[in-house]
Amino acid sequence: MSEPQTSTEPPAKVVPAKPAEQQDSLLRQIFTGNAMVSVLAIVLSIVIGGILMAITNPKVAETAGYFFAKPGDLIAEVLRPFGALIQGSIFNWEGVDAAAKFYPITETLTVATPLICAGLGVALAFRAGLFNIGAQGQIIIGAFFGAYIGFAWHLPWGLHLILVILAGLLGGAIWGGVVGLLKARTGAHEVIVTIMLNYVANFLLAYLLTLPAFQRPGSSNPISPFLDDTAQFPLLLGSQFRLHAGFLLAVLATVLVWWLLNRSTLGFEFRAVGANPHASKTAGINVARSTIVVMAIAGALAGLAGVMQVSGTEKYLSGGVSASIGFDAITVALLGRSTPWGTFFAGLLFGAFRAGGVVMQSETGTPIDIVLVIQSLIVLFIAAPPLVRAIFGLNKRKKKTKAKPASAETSLTGGATV
Repeated sequence: MSEPQTSTEPPAKVVPAKPAEQQDSLLRQIFTGNAMVSVLAIVLSIVIGGILMAITNPKVAETAGYFFAKPGDLIAEVLRPFGALIQGSIFNWEGVDAAAKFYPITETLTVATPLICAGLGVALAFRAGLFNIGAQGQIIIGAFFGAYIGFAWHLPWGLHLILVILAGLLGGAIWGGVVGLLKARTGAHEVIVTIMLNYVANFLLAYLLTLPAFQRPGSSNPISPFLDDTAQFPLLLGSQFRLHAGFLLAVLATVLVWWLLNRSTLGFEFRAVGANPHASKTAGINVARSTIVVMAIAGALAGLAGVMQVSGTEKYLSGGVSASIGFDAITVALLGRSTPWGTFFAGLLFGAFRAGGVVMQSETGTPIDIVLVIQSLIVLFIAAPPLVRAIFGLNKRKKKTKAKPASAETSLTGGATV
């Protein structure tokens, strides 16, 4: 009986990667990752915005006529709008005192506060596979609920502000929960429902502000009475600045949303439903309940943004209380890649654009619409990562396997599709 033959070939050796190859791989991951693409998208948008600023500035054409004699004049005129933008949003080096010098950064934080809260609501819905276009309406309802408690009830300090915040959260949660309920029970598309509810909220507020119960006494304008002092956020740096304690609440909201998504069972269900609702249902997750709850929480965050407006910045309720915050929040969430801290810093960036754009227009004559163009370009490039990588030469050279490309909506929103 013959013995079984054994292989005499030595086992294959695993050749470790060389340090240079490991370093190259690490650098390639850093420079081709989503975070770097977002940064490069911002840089590219600012560069294009600078070109548009130069084209629309008559002094640039004037200095270009004697460029070879004094090239510094042309460069100074091209960079002057950016200097005014920084001077109006971060630091005013021409300020007469410390308060004037640091006023711009406080304005950026003030303007960014409602953007952060509303952006968190949009980002949370994105992670659950829902495209929340209704932040505008949720802000209006949250602001209305909070403002009514603020000027109609007269309560002690502390208790009054807490009830205003809770009322705003409740109003936004109801308006967002309706969307989740219709989505879960009837299959209605959340994009259509939220857009329609934006109109309902807008015209409902316009009607209510014409009623005596909601209109300021002695005024025919559609504005409410001022909120009681006990219903307003306290100022953080004194009466010289508009920065209020609502910014600290926005930071707390960011931390809570991060914990909810990454450390809680409910957040895991949200992310699972956003990744694959059918598989989640098979695994025992109640998809309908998750849809209702996530939209209610998203609406509550947007309602909190409305409270920031009426109790922190405006001090009263008007038809323009939401401005364009709800729509800008979508851009903020997309730029933040639907992550809590990414949304937070994206909100700061857009707050800086808003605060600095006003100063840029007043000092240099550059149209503030250029800032809106830059914001739109950021979204455009965020939605096209291959284009950004191609422009900056960041395309990967070696591709061993060809992965199935994710759709633009899924890559940006963490699962939400339109």
